[in-house]
Amino acid sequence: MSERPDGLALPPTIAWDDAEGGVLRLLDQTLLPARVQTRACRSAEDVWRAIQELCVRGAPAIGVAGAYGLCLGLKPSRTGSRDAFLQAVEQVGAHLDSSRPTAVNLRWAIRRMARVAQESRQDSAAAIWREMLSEAHEMAREDVEACRKIGEHGWRLIPEAGGVLTHCNAGALATVAHGTALSLMYEAHRRGRRFRVYAGETRPLLQGARLTSLELASAGIDVTLLCDGAAASLMRSGKVQLVVTGADRIAANGDTANKIGTYGLAVAAERHGIPFFVAAPRSTFDLSLPNGDGIPLEQRSEDEVRRFCGQPVAPVDMGCWNPAFDVTPADLIRGIVTECGLVQPVSAKNIAEIFDAGACKGAAESYTPGGICGAVRSG
Repeated sequence: MSERPDGLALPPTIAWDDAEGGVLRLLDQTLLPARVQTRACRSAEDVWRAIQELCVRGAPAIGVAGAYGLCLGLKPSRTGSRDAFLQAVEQVGAHLDSSRPTAVNLRWAIRRMARVAQESRQDSAAAIWREMLSEAHEMAREDVEACRKIGEHGWRLIPEAGGVLTHCNAGALATVAHGTALSLMYEAHRRGRRFRVYAGETRPLLQGARLTSLELASAGIDVTLLCDGAAASLMRSGKVQLVVTGADRIAANGDTANKIGTYGLAVAAERHGIPFFVAAPRSTFDLSLPNGDGIPLEQRSEDEVRRFCGQPVAPVDMGCWNPAFDVTPADLIRGIVTECGLVQPVSAKNIAEIFDAGACKGAAESYTPGGICGAVRSG
């Protein structure tokens, strides 16, 4: 087992192996927690299936996996001409991008990789491929660093001796390391803050039960699992002082797509006066969309609802509605924690500022919970 940069007692979520000319090894999250097993991807098609089947999931992890998948898919084209190689970049990239539509990190990663190829001064396809592989390595490194910074900027939001509700899995398993929403919790725990996490089970595929509870418990963090339908009652009980989730795509105005059920949590949090925050790197923002109306929301197989742990729980011909994501309006989000600091209040103007040159440099070192921050503040 390779050492993870976050110290989690599991194999790396994503790891490149130079053996056999290049193999991408993914921790198979469809098998957790019962089995810990990696899946070896040797082609772009292998990576496409791994993304579509949720072997690898979480917007940041999908993006990095897509970058490596592009390298795998281009291996046969390394002996051809530069023009043929660039054409293959477009074809393989488009195929990988079709695996899951909502998480913008995948398209962002593929476009970034394609730009490296197009702007390369190398004539040799093999040399361009090596530049692309170096870029994929850099993207993996950047994801680790961005998630670490998200934790550093946001850990003070975690209430001392309080309760934190989260949904789906926005942890180390959804990124190369550390996680997004869970990064706040890991950093607060590391600094000695005492708190309890409540994790919704996340039907129909139980990412909260199988993954988030596994992560947090293995890190020694106090975590309680609950049925999704119990979340509003839990908030009403007074046991929750903060709700924080990850994101799969954030529009220019702050409307946020995340795992189905997130919108309902935000509505319930607003009703009970509980601050609702999102944690995500800048690669999850899609500034081409003015608001969440344009975010494509993936519809998954009806069988994911009709069956539970492989067993039928509804009539075999029962029609099911199974969107993988919903959109939470920006006015329900108290703030967004990024690697640049906290965006609060959430607005198109404040979001645009974190993309200005130097926006991640010189951020303040303090944040007062409950205060109204400017566009970019550290946590």
